[in-house]
Amino acid sequence: MGTSLAKQIEQLRETIRRHDYSYYVLSQPEISDAEYDRLIRQLQWFEAKAPSLITPDSPTQRVGGIPDEAFGPVRHASPMLSLDNAFSDEELHAWHERVVKGLQGREPTYTVELKIDGVSLAVTYERGKLVQAATRGDGATGEDVTANAKTIRAIPLRLKGSAPARLEVRGEVYMPTDAFARYNALASREGKETFANPRNAAAGSLRQKDPQVTASRPLRFFTHSFGRLSGLAFGTQWEFLQGCKALGLPVNEQAHRCTSFGEVEALCRRLERLREQLPFEADGVVIKVNELADQERLGLTHKSPRWAIAYKFAAQQATTTVLGVLHSVGRTGVVTPVARLEPVLCGGVTISSATLHNYEEVERLGVKVGDRVVIQRAGDVIPQVIKVIQSQRTGKERAITPPSRCPVCRGTVTKEKEAEVAYRCINPSCRAQLVR
Repeated sequence: MGTSLAKQIEQLRETIRRHDYSYYVLSQPEISDAEYDRLIRQLQWFEAKAPSLITPDSPTQRVGGIPDEAFGPVRHASPMLSLDNAFSDEELHAWHERVVKGLQGREPTYTVELKIDGVSLAVTYERGKLVQAATRGDGATGEDVTANAKTIRAIPLRLKGSAPARLEVRGEVYMPTDAFARYNALASREGKETFANPRNAAAGSLRQKDPQVTASRPLRFFTHSFGRLSGLAFGTQWEFLQGCKALGLPVNEQAHRCTSFGEVEALCRRLERLREQLPFEADGVVIKVNELADQERLGLTHKSPRWAIAYKFAAQQATTTVLGVLHSVGRTGVVTPVARLEPVLCGGVTISSATLHNYEEVERLGVKVGDRVVIQRAGDVIPQVIKVIQSQRTGKERAITPPSRCPVCRGTVTKEKEAEVAYRCINPSCRAQLVR
């Protein structure tokens, strides 16, 4: 009976891992979310009957452990460097010329990958099992977020196939834009704090002290590079990406190999046009010299590799006028200022309102009713005011201040604690707080 149950459990785990691979790596789901949840519940039931058979890499172990008061430091085996940026075609071309010069006049092949606007994460596997995950931190030392990273289903707890003795991959944790919009909408209805953009949402979710909170957030992960490794050989960045996919690690579908710099330029333009159709926030593309031997020849500066650069997309921004401000009351009584705007087209969408997040943000921006402002679509979803055009003020602008009375029930609005950012309606009978 014990052997039979152990076999059933392992077969079920393999089935779940196969579906994780189909969903997160191949982007070809074979079953519905409901069917997937049923498999997880079935595995939980089997493991409850035989707790001694539970392993750290079981799919059921993603739900999160006990809350941790602090994240321990992790010294990176090799620095997690930042990338230099190119903000124009001219700057990108100048970088290419430096690369060619560094290779004694030879033009290399390149890889081009979308630059996901998320949070960098280093994930280490030993003999195929996830043993550590750490944030970038200052590049030399990050924070240990292993317990939280294990709750992200896109990150395999165990690699597929013949895994190397040790492999450290680096990638980006992000929140898809549609999931971000749903999360913020629900948080707003419940009076909870919303995130300014998907990147902040990913960062805040990954650094939760309680892994169960991280587990409840819709986070994803893409692999894009490596740190230290042993037992795995490849000669190019492209081979590395394909090897990651074979091991069950998700790689962005919009990764391309280019045989000339002309191809790189054309691809950058094409990917920028695709930007609005992407399911995640991307603020550019990363171009890398493909051959690892060429990367070695080009070397590093003190802060970035010479063999890679981030080509940044133009920001999706527009200028409009603040017509007024709405003071929205959430389920917990938090009052959020929302700017009412003169409708304007931004990134293909007509924007008529934008969140101001809280009254400290209003003060930081210095925004007033009547101001001409620059708005930006954060993650192609949530519009926000990012700048006031001071030079266009007429003197007729009106200050935005927290209401002293709740706009819903006329109850008192105040800060419960001086250090708190949020203003709240303290009337427990307020209709906005009674909505469920």
